[in-house]
Amino acid sequence: MKISDGEKLIILMLTELYQKLNVEGEIDPEFIRSAIFSNNLWSLPWKYSGIPFTDQETPDIVKEVLDILDMWSLIEYSYENLSDEEKVRLEEGAGVFGKDPIFRGFDGNNESTHMGTALFIVNDLDRFQEFAGRNMNSHMSSLDGYRRMLHKFENIRKNHEQFDVGNLIQLLNEQIHPENRK
Repeated sequence: MKISDGEKLIILMLTELYQKLNVEGEIDPEFIRSAIFSNNLWSLPWKYSGIPFTDQETPDIVKEVLDILDMWSLIEYSYENLSDEEKVRLEEGAGVFGKDPIFRGFDGNNESTHMGTALFIVNDLDRFQEFAGRNMNSHMSSLDGYRRMLHKFENIRKNHEQFDVGNLIQLLNEQIHPENRK
């Protein structure tokens, strides 16, 4: 969605009026404000799917973050459903990555656009609520590892709704750069 600078100002002023007058309607002025200030205008048709917006392409970064959140959601779900013995096997097979594998987010310094997009999807669009309340700042570069994991994830997911220990070991070990593998 493209909104001119003038339109942004008008919309922001309207959201202030909307709140000041305690208007109760279907439009959430706080969400509109957040979408404008964070430059996540792509989210407006997602939030308000009943409004016939002009078709638009979802930005590539949003698609990538959604794929990563989806992958980690399935990883965490699968981990929670493992037996204690399987969790031990996972830790043995994936090392540090196999001990309580959870989505830690993106590097706030070098992957801040991905981190901001993930926070917006979780906190403003209320998607992937299993990640709500998390900091999302991994404090280390994570994106390259997630991208390697995604490639493996797409191949494994075609045949599985939930991952077994072997699938999780393969996925989690993709976080290790190929040059650093044994």
